[in-house]
Amino acid sequence: MAEFDYQQLDDIIHSRIRLAIMALLVSVESANFVFIREKVNASDGNLSVHIRKLEDAKYVSSTKKFIDRKPVTTFQITSLGQKAFSAYVDRLSGLISGD
Repeated sequence: MAEFDYQQLDDIIHSRIRLAIMALLVSVESANFVFIREKVNASDGNLSVHIRKLEDAKYVSSTKKFIDRKPVTTFQITSLGQKAFSAYVDRLSGLISGD
């Protein structure tokens, strides 16, 4: 079995909620906060903290607008986020396959 250096895993992505957010966003063009909250099954506050961390890392971007006088925030994965997620998945795949 090949050695696996856990330090090669992206600390930003390597969290259950952030990993779920990234996996969701990589599969859709964009998603609003409520949709992500329902799919990830996280509280508003918890989700906000994790999304902020992804935004700070430039893995996710957001767009804010009003619909019927209600604020709606939509999130998209950035190209940097797509590359980071792909690298994360590749590293995990290597661990699982023993490469």
